[in-house]
Formats: sequence, C-alpha cells, structure tokens
Amino acid sequence: MEIVLITGMSGSGKSVALHALEDSGYYCVDNLPPELLLTFAELEQTRGAKRVAIAMDVRSATSLPLVPAQLDILRAQGVTVRPLFLDAGTDTLVRRYSETRRKHPLSRSDLQDQQHALYEAIELERELLADLREQAHVIDTSIIRSSQLQGYVKGLISAPNTQLTLVFESFAFKRGIPLDADYVFDVRMLPNPHYDPDLRALTGLDEPVMRFLQHSPEVRLMFAHINKFLTHWLQSLARDHRSYVTVGIGCTGGQHRSVYLVEQLANAFSKRWVTLKRHRELDARGGVFMGPSPGQKSGSTIF
Repeated sequence: MEIVLITGMSGSGKSVALHALEDSGYYCVDNLPPELLLTFAELEQTRGAKRVAIAMDVRSATSLPLVPAQLDILRAQGVTVRPLFLDAGTDTLVRRYSETRRKHPLSRSDLQDQQHALYEAIELERELLADLREQAHVIDTSIIRSSQLQGYVKGLISAPNTQLTLVFESFAFKRGIPLDADYVFDVRMLPNPHYDPDLRALTGLDEPVMRFLQHSPEVRLMFAHINKFLTHWLQSLARDHRSYVTVGIGCTGGQHRSVYLVEQLANAFSKRWVTLKRHRELDARGGVFMGPSPGQKSGSTIF
C-alpha cells in the first residue's frame, strides 16, 4: 500500500492537493487524528486498498509529534510513505485569511489586535510543524495557481519512490525565491534575450531563444558549473535517503534564461536520475491563483 501524507500550513492549499490525489484514484481522508493513523492504515490494508491519501494539520497539534515515529513503523511494515508539506509565505497566508475572513485554528480570541494575533498564530504553527516539514517534500504555494499545485502533486506521485527525484524549477526573482528550493542558482548575470525585440515575447522553450543562449560562453559555463556541483553531491544526498531535491534556477522574469537552463539540466540529469520540471512563471499563465502576489488583484483563494 502507498500512503501520501499531506501536511502543511493552514491556508496553503491542502484541500487542493487532496482533490488532485482523489482525481488520481487515491482514497482520501481529511484531518485524520494522528492517533488513528496506524489503525486506519491497518484497516485499509485489510480492505485491500492500494493508494491512500491523508491530510493532517495543526488542529491535531498535541498529537502531531507522534507522526514521524508512526511513519517509520509503516515503512517497516512495507508501506510506501510519501510525505508532502505545503508551505506559503507569512504575508501570503495573512492575505488569504483576510480575504476569506476565516479564523486561523491557533488564533487567540483574547487579543484586541486580531492582525497581530494572526501573525502570532502562523509563526506558532510553523514551529509546531517544523519536524514534519523537515521530513517531507515541500511545495511552496505562495504565488502559484491551484491548477499548478494539482499538476505538481500529480507529477510527484507519478515519479518512482525507489530513488531520489530531482525537481528543477525556473522562477523570477522579482516574484520571490521559492520556499521549497533546496538549492538556488542566480543566473541574472547571463546575457538576457529580453533586450532583443525579436526574442522578448518568446520563452526559453522557443528555438530562437535557445539558439541565442546556446551561443553564449557564459551560459555554457554556468551550465557546466551547476552540472558539476549537482553531479558531485547528488550521490551523497541519495545515500542520506533523500527522496526529493528541488533545484531553483532564477532570472529576472523567469521567462528566458532560467527556463532554458532548467530544460538543459533536466535533460542532462534524466539519464541518471528521475527528473521533474517546473516553470513557475510560465505555468502561472493559466488557471486560478492560489493567492495574489504583491500588487496584483486577488484571484480565487483556495484553502
């Protein structure tokens, strides 16, 4: 049996992730108390269940410390466990709660300043969930759309769980560094196709931009340096039983240089490792926002 355990910050999109898994054929349970995890897993095994998804959150704060040991027990019994942790920036979470006027499960009602109470509750939640975050694959939902999150979750569960999976993600520094990145490489010093009027509207997936960057010695050198760094350390990370490693490649707009390098690196490493690709800014051009970035009008906010 395979269990996908979804945890994370309140308001980070756990319900969206759970719906994506339900669409993929998983039997889904929301807000299962940790005390019942082993009993529930045993029940599902007797029923012959193959794929189960469980969401837990800070409403079970007092018993969350039990979870890591329970996951070890399940693994020892031959159950495949995939922990996912959904995260988002504090300002994003505050904005989502303000828009929906929902109350955070850890908010204190005795404080007059409810905005301060919300910030306090979010920081307390981060502290309570720190151990679960450390052991899970993290997905940053701060500025992605619900359709992006669903695609990310489906991509992760489709990857083999028997070896380390590399996730390469392009992004724009002007919209923030992804919280889920294990390594971040800044490629803003490379030649920028944006300043060529014929290339400005294109992306790193288009042949003219690819040719422009392929002919740059600086781009080739940057690729070689990142390739060498990852090649040297990935085997050590695999020996440390890491299931996922997320590598963020960032440029100014997340459209040309970072996209191109993500494509080239994913192609190079796919010969040795399971690789997934994400283009945060390009993927965000369709669907419904998980939450607006600063200065943008709000889209549908999904909890």
